Amino acid sequence: MVRRFPAPALFLHSFHPYILREVVMTKETGSDMPTIKVTLRHSNNHNAIEEYARSAVQSLTKLYPAILTCHVILDHQKNDFEKNKNAEITLHVPQHDFIAKESGTAYELCIDACVDALGRQLQKYKEKMH
Repeated sequence: MVRRFPAPALFLHSFHPYILREVVMTKETGSDMPTIKVTLRHSNNHNAIEEYARSAVQSLTKLYPAILTCHVILDHQKNDFEKNKNAEITLHVPQHDFIAKESGTAYELCIDACVDALGRQLQKYKEKMH
């Protein structure tokens, strides 16, 4: 017997209420902008952080306008007290994926460091392709 599970539009893992809480927020933008998905793990809904991440990633479209999709994962680790905020940004461009990960004391610092690293990666890729 084969079980088939439908693919949910909103990803919400609830194995145990205290173990993992993941909230995914996707906002539709114009046709020329990339689709940006923001995932907050082990945290509540923070609209300010979400908007900050979206604006930071949209600034990368000035450097390389062919970005298709972007996934921003923001995580909070309870075991490390100094650098307990993690950010991971994955960019998808035609025929290539770029990934940047950073840990720090605040989400904004982690997002900025990831965007800087992705900017350098996109610049190298752009010079290599042209």
